[in-house]
Amino acid sequence: MTRALRQFGGEQMLDALRHALGGDGPAVFAGESSSPLPESVPTRVALVVESSGSTGTPKRVALSSDALLASAAASDTALGGPGQWLLALPTTYIAGINVLVRSLSAETAPVELAPGHFSADAFIAAAGVMDHPQRYTSLVPAQLSRLIETDAALGALRRFDRILVGGQATPLPLIAAALELGLNVTRTYGSSETSGGCVYDGVPIGATRARVVDGQIELSGAVLAEGYLGDPERTDRAFHSEQGQRWYRTGDQGEIVDGVLSVTGRLDDVIISGGLKVSLGALERLVRDLPGLGDAVIVRETSERWGEVPVLVATVDYRIDDLKALVTERLGRAAVPARVVRLDSMPLLSSGKPDRVAVRAAIAE
Repeated sequence: MTRALRQFGGEQMLDALRHALGGDGPAVFAGESSSPLPESVPTRVALVVESSGSTGTPKRVALSSDALLASAAASDTALGGPGQWLLALPTTYIAGINVLVRSLSAETAPVELAPGHFSADAFIAAAGVMDHPQRYTSLVPAQLSRLIETDAALGALRRFDRILVGGQATPLPLIAAALELGLNVTRTYGSSETSGGCVYDGVPIGATRARVVDGQIELSGAVLAEGYLGDPERTDRAFHSEQGQRWYRTGDQGEIVDGVLSVTGRLDDVIISGGLKVSLGALERLVRDLPGLGDAVIVRETSERWGEVPVLVATVDYRIDDLKALVTERLGRAAVPARVVRLDSMPLLSSGKPDRVAVRAAIAE
């Protein structure tokens, strides 16, 4: 059995999700791909979220109503009850969609920011019209970093019972600063494949379970996606069953200490910068085609504002402005290196390949 798949936007999204979750409407597609959509999806699928994979290849994550509503229920319990949500994230991302799903589950009206670029003024205005005793919002670190810079925005943030922060690695100094300012901040961890955040401050919520296998974080529970639409091979690589329990291989490195999960890095070369995925490999291949940068290396660096940023390491002097336009056109603005570091010579392994551990150590000095 199948049902139709349709793309919605703006004010249509909330109502479309309501019918998709209830089973009396088409499944909802959330994404910005120009690739053709299939006319229909399996009946169990209520939402398809498109995002780029570790190689930049688009992937379409298929989620059931059961998974999305399980996520909403687990979040409500972890937060202390249902409430009203402020939508500050695009609904092309699972974190933005989740705000709408949680609102539908709680039967409360979400408040959306005015269209346009995110700003403190827009956030303050939206927060000012919320009227429920329990108030929540979900932000990426760059948004939180911007908001805590102004007293007016701080006043608005302090009226929220909980502020979820995720979508990328959240710098600990940012969390520490937010907590010191009296904000009820919770770090979330999850992805489209887990119906969004399913680990709060390192602790799985609801029926979610977390484990680390050979250094890789795996997650299990009712929040797991059905798989990747039209891509059974990718589905089989990411999802597997063990003793009747289904697990999702996250691709993240991590450890669990005293029941608390910590993410220590990625198994691939993708970073999340300002909520956007950047492939360090794709960026490195691009810059190496430029004169003088044939031996350049791209490494990741922690950023208080963006989570992580790419850094260009080269053996020649090079200005970021000289490659900004090209990188933005090919890979997006988030892929533009935050800085350029010049080394007298590039550290190499015996194989002749760059010694990336030594490179990272060199730029940290």
